[in-house]
Order: sequence, then C-alpha cells, then structure tokens
Amino acid sequence: ALITCFNNDLSIDYESMDKLLSHVILGGVDYLVLLGTTGESVTLSKKEKNEIVTFIRRKYTEIPIVIGIGGNSTGDIIQEIKETDFEGIDAILSVSPYYNKPSQEGIYNHYKMISKESPKPIILYNVPSRTGSNISSQTTLKLAHDFENIVAIKEASGDLDQIMNIINHKPDNFTVLSGDDSLTLPMIYMGAKGVISVIGQLFPQEYTKMVHEALNNNIYKANSIHYNLYHLYDPLYIEGNPVGIKAALNAIDICNLVVRPPLNNASKKIVDQFKSILHNK
Repeated sequence: ALITCFNNDLSIDYESMDKLLSHVILGGVDYLVLLGTTGESVTLSKKEKNEIVTFIRRKYTEIPIVIGIGGNSTGDIIQEIKETDFEGIDAILSVSPYYNKPSQEGIYNHYKMISKESPKPIILYNVPSRTGSNISSQTTLKLAHDFENIVAIKEASGDLDQIMNIINHKPDNFTVLSGDDSLTLPMIYMGAKGVISVIGQLFPQEYTKMVHEALNNNIYKANSIHYNLYHLYDPLYIEGNPVGIKAALNAIDICNLVVRPPLNNASKKIVDQFKSILHNK
C-alpha cells in the first residue's frame, strides 16, 4: 500500500516516488496498491490521481497494479469508474463506505452496484476503525458468492473469529488478504493468501519473504522474520498512518516526512526513534 510522496510545498514528489518504486520492486513485492488510505487518497485531486497512475504504469509495466476507488457516495464511485482509464490496471480496491454507517443491506447494495459497473476485479476493503462500520462475515460471504468480479477482501477488522468464518465458508475463487501488518502471519496460518502491507514498502525483501515462507508452510523461517520486524509496528502507527511509514522511509532517504493536512508530520520523537532503529538494524 504505497504512500504518496510530497514536496515541502505539498506538490507530488515524483523523484521520491520513483525511488520508492525502485526500492519495493527490487525488493520483490508481488503487486502495487495505489491511492489507498496510506496514499492519502482523500487529499488528492482527480487530476493528481490520474497523474500518479499514469506515471507508475508507464514506467513500471511488469508488476500488477491495484488502484483505490472507494468512498461514501456510491454514485460518485460509479461515475469515477466510468471515467477511469483502466489500461495497465489489474484490480480495484474499494473501501466500505465511511461516515454514513450503512446497514449490512446498504453495504451489500453498495458493492452490488459497483460490481455491475466495474470492468476490473474488485477487492473489498473492511477497516472499521476508519469507516465507523464493519462488513460482517455474512455480508462478505454473500458478496463473494453472488458476484464473480468480487474476488477478494482486504480484512483489517482485527476480528480473527470473523476472518476465520470468511475463510471457512468462502468460495474457492475468493481470496482473503490481511490488512494489518502485525496480523498477517497468523491470518496466513488461518488460510489467508497474502497482505496489502504498509511495512512492506520499508522492508520489501524481508516482508515478502516472510509472506512467501508462510504460504509455503515454512513456519520457523516465517516466524523468525515476523518477530525480527515486530518491534517496528508500534512506532509505525502510534502517530497514525502514513505519518509513521513516511518517518521510517525518510530515515532511509526514500522520501520527505511531508503529509497533507489535516495530518501532521511525524514528531521529532518518532523521527529520531526510526533513525536509531533503522541505522542500527
């Protein structure tokens, strides 16, 4: 789940974006997710979103790309889908409606309408801590069974019972992905097939290896990598996302600390903590 790099004047920093992309692709990640929460999509204009996607897909043609198209207005999402050029795009990540707090029937109908209009496979995104409502396992399973182009869910509820229920009853062609870096390993052991990761852009080689080792049932190796990275999760998220990951990437000279308002740049405490952690790693 890539950040969007900004200059000090809050414009998009394409030089740093290029540096970040080279870093993660050389690190062996399996796919890129653009314009999600970590990418500060809610602060990007339509023009900026189009420019980011165009920049990346023209230069990095060999790796699958997922773009975020979601929000709390079903009609606006459908209109955005109709206006989007999907050349070089492999799938859509669509967050459950936030702020409105729809019923489960409302969530189902929201995705039903998007499914009818989408020319690309859809990954549901359940993140109740941000949206204010949960996609229940029953709603996820109904969507998975009813619509062939709804192919996966990024599950960030943290509710392992809910996630196990989805994994246990999902159709074979539906994929469960972790949306919480720290829970990726236990979720894979439960039957998930991967992750849309934040820390993966800081340590792409290590985190990708951890996921692949877990998927290949090399539990000892996967656990070893997991616990080697575990101490990073608290400082990564304590001041919010993507504030922490930008501080970490800044410590390895990938990008500036800059986030767009209403977020604040990382505090000196977090910046110094990451410099200490990463320079001593």
